[in-house]
Amino acid sequence: MRLIHVYTSSFKGLSQESWMLAVVMLINRAGSMVLPFLGVYMTAHLHFTIENSGLVLSFFGIGSVIGSWLGGMITDKIGEYKVQSFSLLLSVPLFCMIPLFTTEVGLAGIILAQSIVSETFRPANSVAITKYAKPENITRAFSLNRMAVNLGFSIGPALGGILSAISYEFLFYSNALGALLAGLIYIWFFRKRDKLATKKARRVKEAIVITKESSPYRDGKFLVYCFFCMLFAICFFQLFSTLTIFYKDTARLSQQNIGYILGYSGFLIVLLEMSFVQIAEKYFRLAVTMLLGTLLCGFSYAMLAFDYHIITLVVSMTLLCIGEIWTLPFMSTITALRSGANNKGAYMGLNGISFSIAFIVTPYVGTLIAERFGFTTLWIGTGVLASIIAVAFYFIIPWMLAEKVSKEEIV
Repeated sequence: MRLIHVYTSSFKGLSQESWMLAVVMLINRAGSMVLPFLGVYMTAHLHFTIENSGLVLSFFGIGSVIGSWLGGMITDKIGEYKVQSFSLLLSVPLFCMIPLFTTEVGLAGIILAQSIVSETFRPANSVAITKYAKPENITRAFSLNRMAVNLGFSIGPALGGILSAISYEFLFYSNALGALLAGLIYIWFFRKRDKLATKKARRVKEAIVITKESSPYRDGKFLVYCFFCMLFAICFFQLFSTLTIFYKDTARLSQQNIGYILGYSGFLIVLLEMSFVQIAEKYFRLAVTMLLGTLLCGFSYAMLAFDYHIITLVVSMTLLCIGEIWTLPFMSTITALRSGANNKGAYMGLNGISFSIAFIVTPYVGTLIAERFGFTTLWIGTGVLASIIAVAFYFIIPWMLAEKVSKEEIV
């Protein structure tokens, strides 16, 4: 009963808007079936070479970088409501157009365009979370949103596997339907709320003297922080590239068992995230939480260098999930704390770019190290790098946020 009370209490106090943002994210991500099957679609259906398929996929990462920058910039100019609405609705025709392009150049172009449009959603969504969440609940609001993302990504690939067996075109049309449904629900719920919030913000601006806020791209402390966020993402994103190769080639797991472990990670995050975030907020400071979370992620990879029995793999994945819970939501909170009232979109966009760059770099660097030096070197190196990043976070966060919040909250 005590555990049930702790779990349910972690959801209390969140605003209605925070819940609806999570619902919209769940619908949108549950409809995201294209990316996991895009490589198979290109090789099996369009008969691209593996090399050319990888090149086309890289355009998704490039579009993600551009979309994060563009989304952050225009969010500060026209507001997060319009950016999220346009992003969701413009994604619909772009998804429907993908099957029309059957050459490497054509598909790379439409994937780039679709990625740019869809990724403008992220910084705007982050701004909306900070806008509608109570100040004391910002991290839990980000966690609720991440929980929706993980749940959506658990549902999406499962549905995608069923639909792709019937027709690959169904994947793209289902993605379009998911984006359309998410967009209509978002507009229906937030249209009036955005107007009220805009009027309130306008009155506040008229009542106070507006100071010009600097660009995050000229914020030296924040740039250092984003650099280490990028390094952390490079370590963490092994989950989506080299870790599955390690499971198959070294640990000799079947594709079914690999699916079980990845499914277990999604289930564990949905089950534990809100409670563990609440525990961290109650007992740890921001710098300590980031230190512990990053160390756990590094240790989860390093232990694979010494053993890969199935029990070790499950323990490693469990530690990785807890480490993820104690880092990723708090990175968004720290970014929100560093930003000002009128440049949150730009700050969220820049932090998103650091992850987009890591998404491009990680598959190449990870597979290169594994192929030339072996997985043992890769896992130990990842653990060592994560430990350095953890210590860096511990000192950078108080140094960066000292001007914004009291030192007691961050040390």
